[in-house]
Amino acid sequence: MPTPLRGHHVTTVHSTQTVTVEIDGEVVARSERPVVLYETGLPIRYYLPPDDVDLTRFKPTDTHTTCPFKGQASYWSYLGNGDTALRTDVAWAYPDPIDAVPDIAGHLCFYDTVARVTVEGEPPAPPA
Repeated sequence: MPTPLRGHHVTTVHSTQTVTVEIDGEVVARSERPVVLYETGLPIRYYLPPDDVDLTRFKPTDTHTTCPFKGQASYWSYLGNGDTALRTDVAWAYPDPIDAVPDIAGHLCFYDTVARVTVEGEPPAPPA
């Protein structure tokens, strides 16, 4: 359902597209059940269920930001196969998003400036 706030809209749609995430040439996530998030003025974002992400390669950080349209985000750093962060704050999640976007709760989204996010299939149309 659209979330109009000061002319700003955020909507989510469940998808069956295949989303693959690579960092430094390594596949770190693959999902066929992403939640597609449409937000005014921003590119489409794909939020992946944590079960579809290799969480052994990530570590939560102390970074938190607040979005008035989604809630408080928590960030994750990429560890690769080690214990030290190779790339800081490469993904984020909303553990307890605001009521307007419950579908993204706990799902991870990756910065496409750090990760290579490949999407197979056409995105579903946003709700009217």
